[in-house]
Amino acid sequence: MLLREVTGSIADFHARPVPDDLAEAEVWSFRPDHPALVLGSAQDHTVADAAATAAAGIDVVRRRSGGGAVHVDPARSVWLDVVVPRGDPRWSDDVRASAYWLGEVWQRALVTLGLDAELYRGGLEQTPWGRLVCFAALGPGEVLVGGRKAVGISQRRTRAGARFQCIAYDRWDPYDVLDLVTMTDDDRRRAGADLVDRATGVGPRLGELRAAVESALRAA
Repeated sequence: MLLREVTGSIADFHARPVPDDLAEAEVWSFRPDHPALVLGSAQDHTVADAAATAAAGIDVVRRRSGGGAVHVDPARSVWLDVVVPRGDPRWSDDVRASAYWLGEVWQRALVTLGLDAELYRGGLEQTPWGRLVCFAALGPGEVLVGGRKAVGISQRRTRAGARFQCIAYDRWDPYDVLDLVTMTDDDRRRAGADLVDRATGVGPRLGELRAAVESALRAA
């Protein structure tokens, strides 16, 4: 599996297509140059609170994969994309099962850091805030630590292949997202209380985690 180091703006990164002529699976190890609120493909820009994102100096970007909003801070997260062409041994026509192998890679990497990680093999969770916030619900292939979501994985499938987008945080704070989206103050308080224990971070070892995941992916 080919590893590509990618820098630059989050907008340019998310605009990258799945190449039609992709010869082998690739890992796009992305190091963004600026924080952003990344919306899912089914969310429009009205989900973001324009005044709040402007005041925080946060870019608003829409990705092509599904799921809820994600806060991306270069100093506090690890973002990796994995692109798999059709015909690759890791390809699966089963959308639900297609991310299991990738979740297992993240699981092994987290275990090497001494974390109690497990793979989620259920269907897409339907939760009160799941359509709004990515880490408010679990999807197939995602990874939990101590029973809480630690790695988010979304995917976009085309005729050429699949692009899996993955993120993990050093710590989980639901208000990183909630303070940037359009909602009433009452809903924000309710969501914050509901989501504070739904997810978790991996601690201050993001560099080790990135290296462990990249190594495992190259060997996968």
